[in-house]
Order: sequence, then C-alpha cells, then structure tokens
Amino acid sequence: MWISKSEITQLSDQIRKAIEGQEVDTRDNREGAFSILKNDIYDMIHLEKEQRLVITQEKEKQAEFLADISHQLKTPITSLMLMTNILEDAPPEKQTQFLFQMKKELAHMEWMVSTLLKIAKLDSGVVQFNPTTVSSEEIMEEALNSLEILMDIKDQKVEVKNQITLTCDKKWTIEAISNLLKNASECSKEHSTIFVECGENPLYQWISIADAGEGIPIEQVSHLFQRFENSKNESGYGIGLPLALAIITGQNGDIEVMPGGNGNGATFTIKFFK
Repeated sequence: MWISKSEITQLSDQIRKAIEGQEVDTRDNREGAFSILKNDIYDMIHLEKEQRLVITQEKEKQAEFLADISHQLKTPITSLMLMTNILEDAPPEKQTQFLFQMKKELAHMEWMVSTLLKIAKLDSGVVQFNPTTVSSEEIMEEALNSLEILMDIKDQKVEVKNQITLTCDKKWTIEAISNLLKNASECSKEHSTIFVECGENPLYQWISIADAGEGIPIEQVSHLFQRFENSKNESGYGIGLPLALAIITGQNGDIEVMPGGNGNGATFTIKFFK
C-alpha cells in the first residue's frame, strides 16, 4: 500500500490541532491499514477528550463540595467564637446555657467531619464491603445504641416489627441505618414513636423506618439524597441521607422514600436485592 507524503502531512497537522484542543475528524471510510490507523487515532483523540471532561467535572464537583463544607462549618465556628468571647463575663445561669450550646455545636461538628470522611472513602472507591450473615435485630440494636442520648432528650421510642436475617456488610449497614434513624428522630415530634419493620420477598430483603413527622413535600423527595440540599434542619447538615444511600447502593441495594403527609410521617425503605 502506497501512502503519499501529503496524506501523512495532513494527518500530522490534524493530530497537532487535536493536541491544541481543536476539533478534528481523522476518520477515513476507505479500506487499508492507513485508514484503520486514522480511525484509531480519531477514537483515541475523542477518548482522551472525554477523559479530560470527566476530570474537569470531578474538579468542579470537588471545589463545590469544599465550598459547601466551608459554608456548613462557618456557622457553628462563628457561634462558638461568639459564645467563647462572652462566656467569662456572663452570669452563672448564662454560662451553663452557653456551655451546653457549645457542647452541642462541637458534637455536630464532630459528626459532620466523621461523616464527610466516610463519604470521601466511598467516593474514592477504597471501601470494600464484606457481606456476612447477620440478624436485623443485631443491626438495629447497635444502630440504636448510637442514638440513645438523642432519643432520650426527645423522649422517643422505636418499635420494631418482625426480624429477618440479612446478608450485608454489618459495620457499614449499621452506619446507614443509624443515619436513617437519626433523620427519623429529627423529623419526629417529642414523645413520639418511630416504627421499624423488616421483611423479604422473592426480589429483596427490606427494612423500613417510618418517622412520626408531618411528611415530606413531594417536590423535595428527589433532592433528599443530594449533599447539603437537606441542611435546613438545625440538627443536620444534609449529608446523613446521601451517606446512607451510598452505603446501600454499594451493596447492590436501594432506598425508597414514601413521602407521607396528611398526618403521616415519611417512610424510608432499605432494599437489599437478592
């Protein structure tokens, strides 16, 4: 097969333009090895372009994520600095009140940082889920232990109906359910009951958590699992639900939301597909 110098020069010019970021099309519908080479170069150019686009999007998402973190930390830090400045000269009853509020803010910040680190691990792909056989009773017991103080403050209780045996990563599943229970507690009134039900069918095993709140507006459901979107509640930062979803989807599962309303609270159902 004979290839002219002009064809090689033209291909070289196209490659140079592609390196400079210009749009080029090296494809050739003729037969022969040179045409195959030109088509392969076209594929390589566009693959590299797509990879650069993905990297750019990831950098933009990371910058937005860091900006959101900065914004979320700014309010409690400002509050702590203000209370620290006036604590010394405040009357004893105010000092007690300020100290309680400072502990509350610090606990929220500690939870936020811990949750963000877990999200970062999941995002980076370094988490390896290790499924084992475990009872839902054991998972619920450990998940509720971490929320005992929160529920005692609001005089809330949890009623669990049925028990099943799950195949899942115990540690991470407890983390996901803890976040869903925390969300249910925050949405529920004082002296209320959160209902948990477990079951399975031919397609999946499930755990549902129904809060005692006012329900969720239907237009907000699609935003529940977007980071920092659901951060208006003073007790949350909008990252607990996204973390729970990432954990469950990482184990071939999903979370379904029934928004409730008209006197009924919302229900979050974890599904582990078989």
